[in-house]
Amino acid sequence: MTTKAGVAPTIDDIRAAARVIQGQVERTPTRHSDTLSRIAGADVHLKFENLQYTASFKERGALNKLLSLTEDEKKRGVIAMSAGNHAQGVAYHGGRLEIPVTIVMPEGTPFTKVKHTRDFGADVILHGATLTEAAARAHAIAAEKNLTFVHPYDDPLIIAGQGTVALEMLADAEEPLDTLVVPIGGGGLISGVAIAAKAINPNIQIYGVQTRAYPAMFDIIKTANLPAAGQTIAEGIAVKEPGLLTREIVRANVKDILLVDEVQIEEGIGALLEIEKTVVEGAAAAAFAAVQENKQLFAGRNIGVVLSGGNIDMRLLSNVILRELSREGRILSLEVMIEDRPGLLARIATIVGDHGGNILEVSHNRMMTDTPVKSAYLGMVVEARDRAHAQEIRNAVTADGFTLRQPG
Repeated sequence: MTTKAGVAPTIDDIRAAARVIQGQVERTPTRHSDTLSRIAGADVHLKFENLQYTASFKERGALNKLLSLTEDEKKRGVIAMSAGNHAQGVAYHGGRLEIPVTIVMPEGTPFTKVKHTRDFGADVILHGATLTEAAARAHAIAAEKNLTFVHPYDDPLIIAGQGTVALEMLADAEEPLDTLVVPIGGGGLISGVAIAAKAINPNIQIYGVQTRAYPAMFDIIKTANLPAAGQTIAEGIAVKEPGLLTREIVRANVKDILLVDEVQIEEGIGALLEIEKTVVEGAAAAAFAAVQENKQLFAGRNIGVVLSGGNIDMRLLSNVILRELSREGRILSLEVMIEDRPGLLARIATIVGDHGGNILEVSHNRMMTDTPVKSAYLGMVVEARDRAHAQEIRNAVTADGFTLRQPG
């Protein structure tokens, strides 16, 4: 397919990429999830690209591109811009192939991705608030030092490498898949997946997923004008400007693009961690979140969901876990108005304990100006079994005559 932006790779290019990278990247498993299928009301098959060595599908395209370079290009080195996963893929395989690698990353890139990229031997430059600003700096350095620019998504060789995900997923699934759900940032992954999948089964339907905070491809394909800005847990797909080539491939091959919000992505991370015992980053969780939030659309289908990566900061993951426990009622915060005298803490603790609550934290606040000076708020963070159990604990505290301060 020839687009206005260039020549898109074909199924033959993707199969050639599969041969070239074979044995140098993981053939990650594709597994059916009984529990997630029950939750979604569809047969859900997960492609675990978070199990790659650098914990992302990005290795595939990066390696395919690096192996295409001439000996002179390899000697001079390469440069890329990336929010993290492309950086690690280029850095890791560049190091293996003894190719000097420079990576320009936005200043807000999670520390874990910066550290891992440097650990793979790349020279990392932090520049700009966005991927667009990082890209401008990378292009300038490439011209100055005569380095080969390795684009994270808008390159036929990169797209062909990413398309190998679909070859494996369709071959390895326990039953024929009729739908694929893929996260979209710049569009390299979904472009390669769509080309490969449509060549194998023209009737298969491809759905892309973006975070509502960065709906750049959605805006282009649907001629919308939603803003793309702000903080997101899915920084791997927080792209303001999709590729010129990828947008044409998406326009030709993708059924629809779905948007998910931050809470839905967090819930997706939590569900995959608790049910599948697998750690994914926000961008990867977005795909399952879309399936979970669009049950009517996907009901009864055999769905392949690409878990694109697992590079999430541990501190961020811990916050997600605590927030999910709180949403589910398994962690509750109690603020009890008490007289400031001995014995009341023990009394309330006994009530909570007798009703099966596990007290995690205790604090006193005597500075609240909306209470009498001889009163205080006793704060407790309590672990409960579920939302119903949490309510049972609240009811027990109030039944003993204590007043709970309402949130807000």
